[in-house]
Amino acid sequence: MNDFDDIRPYHDSEVPSALARMIADPELMDLLLSREFPRMTKILPGVFTRLARPFLRRKLRKLMVEVSTVSDFQAHMTSRLISVLETTTDSYGFSGLDKTRSDKVHLYMSNHRDIALDPAMVNLGLFLENRSMVRIAIGDNLLSKPFAADLMRINRSFIVKRSVKGRREKLEALKNLSRYIRHSISQEKVPIWIAQAEGRAKDGQDRTETALLKMLALSKDKDQSFAAAIGELNIVPVAISYEYDPCDAEKASELYAQQRGLTYTKDPFEDLDSIVKGFLGYKGRIQVNFGDPVADKYEDADGLAAEVNRQIGLNYQLFPTNIIAWTMQVAEQKLDVLESLKSLWPKEDWLYAEQQFRDHIGALPNEHRAIAVAAYAAPVDNQLHYLSQQGH
Repeated sequence: MNDFDDIRPYHDSEVPSALARMIADPELMDLLLSREFPRMTKILPGVFTRLARPFLRRKLRKLMVEVSTVSDFQAHMTSRLISVLETTTDSYGFSGLDKTRSDKVHLYMSNHRDIALDPAMVNLGLFLENRSMVRIAIGDNLLSKPFAADLMRINRSFIVKRSVKGRREKLEALKNLSRYIRHSISQEKVPIWIAQAEGRAKDGQDRTETALLKMLALSKDKDQSFAAAIGELNIVPVAISYEYDPCDAEKASELYAQQRGLTYTKDPFEDLDSIVKGFLGYKGRIQVNFGDPVADKYEDADGLAAEVNRQIGLNYQLFPTNIIAWTMQVAEQKLDVLESLKSLWPKEDWLYAEQQFRDHIGALPNEHRAIAVAAYAAPVDNQLHYLSQQGH
């Protein structure tokens, strides 16, 4: 067995059998039916799904008849993503790719707000510029169902083994992961996407984990410096901004439980539900800003993390929802700062935007509202912090 067989994405030869397994999986069929026909699956849960499964399978087989490779699948998913964005966003945009060289293979490190949409948006930005699409780092906690593992690995995802027990086993898994990422970039010339931290930033605080950066250096040559090893990966920080987070209610609920010391039990389908909600829920406007390639001058993980944080913080597109949330948090209005923030959106109807946001927050349980507002406001505080460091 190849060193990477247990974590790598599927090869083209493995696609047909993986698709067949997914279409045959009754659990996946029932999940899709529950999303497509929520009322019928509630009224006649067993009867309806048994009758509808064969029709859904025929539909999926017809859709997948032209999908025989990973590239075919990604092209299909990209087309689907564009269709979904047309109905779930007001607009979406990309900037900054012109600062990266198209003849270099990069590791794109972004903030993490949505399980699947974050890497999908990075891939879309690359696709629209005729750049190679990324391989996606994904935690094995998302692969508890066999169909989830097949779906992710067909879509160029590789596995981060978070559930490994034992100190030695964890270290070996991290070393192998580090080797695979370096092999993908240096040998196979395929770019990588990885989040700046394990798990989504549910509180809106985008912070890079130094442990992640140290992992990337585990595959360096014995006599190679940290800076040189990291430099070979061509890291590009990416700031992904959503005007509205379709999963903000669930995130606030989880954070509320944590703050109160309550036990939060994750539903077996919670992550999959979050993926579906992230794709199909309303997001307002989306902006993906690619930063400057990180220079090979950072001699330790702390310095590198600070630079990634700085770029993501400054490149984060502040939407009216963020600015309005910030004003709801600031006890003493800083009028000069507020006017400067509002100037980012000179054509915005601020009264309407504020009413929309307050209505959105008002639909949450009362005890969750302040948590959700704080998450929307956090990027404003972060950006003001980094601007102050620059002397603005």
